[in-house]
Amino acid sequence: MAQAQVSLARPTMQQMAAPLLIIMILAMMVLPLPPIALDLLFTFNIAMSMLVMLVALYVFKPLDFSLFPTVLLLTTLLRLSLNVASTRVVLMHGHSGSDAAGKVIEAFGHFLVGSNYAVGLVVFVILVIINFVVITKGAGRIAEVAARFTLDAMPGKQMAIDADLNAGLIGEAEARRRRQEVAKEAEFYGAMDGASKFVRGDAVAGIIIMLINIVGGLVIGTLQHGLTLAQAAEIYTLLTIGDGLVAQVPALVISTAAGILVTRVSAEQDLNAQLLDQLGSRPQVLYITAGILTVLGLIPNMPHLAFLFIAACIAGVAYWLERRGAQPLVEEDLPPVQEAPPEPQEVSWSDVVPIDVLGLEVGYRLIPLVDRNQDGELLRRIRGLRKKFAADMGFLVPSVHIRDNLELRPNAYRIALKGVDVGNGEVSPGMYMAINPGRVLGPLSGPQTRDPAFGLPAVWIEAAVRENAQAMGYTVVDASTVVATHLSSVIQAHAPELLGREETQALLDHLAKDAPKLVEDLVPKLLPLPTVQKVLQNLLGEGMHIRDMRSILECLAEHATRTQDAEELSQAVRVALGRSIVQQIYGGTREMEVFSLDPQLEQILTQASQVRGGEGPGLEPGLAERLLQQASQLSQAREQLGQPSVLLVPPVLRTLLARFLRRAAPQLRVISQAEVPENRVIKVVATLGGAGGRA
Repeated sequence: MAQAQVSLARPTMQQMAAPLLIIMILAMMVLPLPPIALDLLFTFNIAMSMLVMLVALYVFKPLDFSLFPTVLLLTTLLRLSLNVASTRVVLMHGHSGSDAAGKVIEAFGHFLVGSNYAVGLVVFVILVIINFVVITKGAGRIAEVAARFTLDAMPGKQMAIDADLNAGLIGEAEARRRRQEVAKEAEFYGAMDGASKFVRGDAVAGIIIMLINIVGGLVIGTLQHGLTLAQAAEIYTLLTIGDGLVAQVPALVISTAAGILVTRVSAEQDLNAQLLDQLGSRPQVLYITAGILTVLGLIPNMPHLAFLFIAACIAGVAYWLERRGAQPLVEEDLPPVQEAPPEPQEVSWSDVVPIDVLGLEVGYRLIPLVDRNQDGELLRRIRGLRKKFAADMGFLVPSVHIRDNLELRPNAYRIALKGVDVGNGEVSPGMYMAINPGRVLGPLSGPQTRDPAFGLPAVWIEAAVRENAQAMGYTVVDASTVVATHLSSVIQAHAPELLGREETQALLDHLAKDAPKLVEDLVPKLLPLPTVQKVLQNLLGEGMHIRDMRSILECLAEHATRTQDAEELSQAVRVALGRSIVQQIYGGTREMEVFSLDPQLEQILTQASQVRGGEGPGLEPGLAERLLQQASQLSQAREQLGQPSVLLVPPVLRTLLARFLRRAAPQLRVISQAEVPENRVIKVVATLGGAGGRA
């Protein structure tokens, strides 16, 4: 902090250069300058304009000269300041001779005017008009259109960058660099659009200053200094034209540089190389041009020498380009050299291709959905579902690596988890899937199918009947949404497997930024990383989120001294997160509608579990089958009512029954009585089991 204060209190010369330059430019509008200073400053202005134009010629892309709008403003301000300073000198000392405002103005005035002031004045006006009407106005219009199109293209470019990042094609650093480049491009063309207005205003100011100098000089010369009208006109016209020309020539050069820069297309070559490569790439075009000029040169009364000389030069250039392009062909006519076959390389670790954690393979007709160059909609949806999963579940799943697979059917796709297929389906690009949620007003015509994510009956329909299908109660989604929803359901179902060792460590590192002591005391002092990972996987396996990592780690730290068993720790964490579990299932509803076990069955299961040391009882086949059927029927009934299905059991039976009932009724949530908060009201709506059950 002290060093920052010192740097602010004592700025370096480099930090003071820009403020001093601007102050000096503004001071020239107020302070009188001697003729020698004007000569130096006008020469510096001309040199600066040439430097700017040459830099604009040699850049590869406009952003390489991103400072150009600021340079344009400063050079314009410098020219205006010099015009004000030279006008003061011309009007005050012009009566003393043509060198009153310095040698530079006098030289430019004599060069343009010569012996005819009317011609010199007309030529000067033409130069101003060329700068104002043609170059400046054209460059400003190009900058305006470029700024508009750049801003319109920003969302697409940003999404393409995000798609590359999500697909694993680029890293976070490269994505950040590309985003900054896109933002700088928009800022550059926006600044160029505004800066071009300064140049146009400078051209208008040049015309007005010229009129003021001539009229004011005539009045001052005749009335104050006793010059005749002819003498005053000769002196002040010469000085005015010289002053205007020495300012307009740099303005013309700067405007040309602005036009060159905004019309450039990003390439790996400068303008000189592009001109040679593109204009001279086809010698036959030059031959045709030379032939046309030759024909024109042979017409009577035409300037034969000029036309024929230029035609000969162009034909010579075409011949030289043709010979240069033909050199590789001569080399190809030589007998080919027999190259020795390459020796087989030794096998290395680079030949071992790692398996993607999450992969999506598509048929060739689905490539437009995942092609970033075609603004693939599926890429944005995958990015969105990963972001939503991270917000809902509390950790970031690995990137989905997308590739085409010609072995698949054209409209098919396949989802792989660690190289193993876990989902597949077919979609029709350009059509919509109308899913029947169970309550629709009528059937739809079209290819019958099923929603790959949930197995619901569906129909592929055209876009024209989309609104009609929605009015009939169907859920209508496009092809990319179908694939994204299927991928989302696969990720949700396999969330425990996606939380690997690396993801767990990254999760702890992220939490360590806010609670470093908690993470440091727990891992690895009290618990090893694999145990923490297993606890988190157990929570995810039962549909819980792990967003509240602070509470989870605090609970683990509290119970780690008593047990290192991941199952017991998982149960302890569930009790600590009981309020969150109930909130996730029931929301803000105070009353909890639950299933319960038959009292006799509950007593038998509890006693058997205690006898077997907590390993869980073995159920009689008939009782187990009846219990599974009842759980499935009750869960389906609750699902049709849109209500959650929850089984409330004693803590000792929760883990056993959760695993046992998971396959028959995956939507059934099993919670223990210890997980229910005190402010909730329990209402039993059904009972599982019967009086005749035996363990």
